[in-house]
Amino acid sequence: MKAVSFKNQSLNEKERKQIAMTQLLLVDDHTLVRSGFQLILEAQEDITVIAGMENGQKALEFLKGAKPDIILTDIHMEVMDGIQFIQEVKKHYPAIKIIVLSMEDNIQIVQEVLNLGADGYLSKDSNVEEILFGIQQVKRGQQYISAALSIDLIRNLSKYAQLDIDRTAIMARYDISERELSVLELIAEGHTNAEIADQIFLSKRTVEGHRQQLIEKTGSKNTAGLVRFGFQKKLLR
Repeated sequence: MKAVSFKNQSLNEKERKQIAMTQLLLVDDHTLVRSGFQLILEAQEDITVIAGMENGQKALEFLKGAKPDIILTDIHMEVMDGIQFIQEVKKHYPAIKIIVLSMEDNIQIVQEVLNLGADGYLSKDSNVEEILFGIQQVKRGQQYISAALSIDLIRNLSKYAQLDIDRTAIMARYDISERELSVLELIAEGHTNAEIADQIFLSKRTVEGHRQQLIEKTGSKNTAGLVRFGFQKKLLR
């Protein structure tokens, strides 16, 4: 009879625990904030913080060698802010989930980052229980928004009806067609020209032309600037 190795059983159990652990990357330009949240999160048995970075650019460099399950990021940071960071992560590492952890409570900004692909939005004023619950929900594939912000979103539903009127006026001012708006919306979602072409049944070259026309019409320097223009002018939601 083959002997049972308890050592191997122990290793397997350890490996299972490691697999169950949620690996987080913290991105915030305030050292004390990063340190504080790291202490809170690492007190949990199923969470480990693999690193803390002070801006999006440094976080992207870190991601070349490590892939966390979830990124917790602020929005307002020097060098590369959270909005641009989310765009880059979703473009290059779409499997990584992102939760914004910020004091910013502007509903339009909340909507903007969600449209860019963020999986959750938590206020830094949230209590520990809600932050942990939000992380759990996002890990399970759900989207989570802080309770207070969710209430604000509901209260402001009537304002979004007005956005359709505003959007039509902006499109007329910048001579943006419905087709170009569709391309802009897909660009903001992080799709490539080829993917956009497949979705709206155009050639890749035509999509490239629409992208360039949008950049020229809006006076943007590049695609990131174009997307920012779209949100600032309420063309994107």
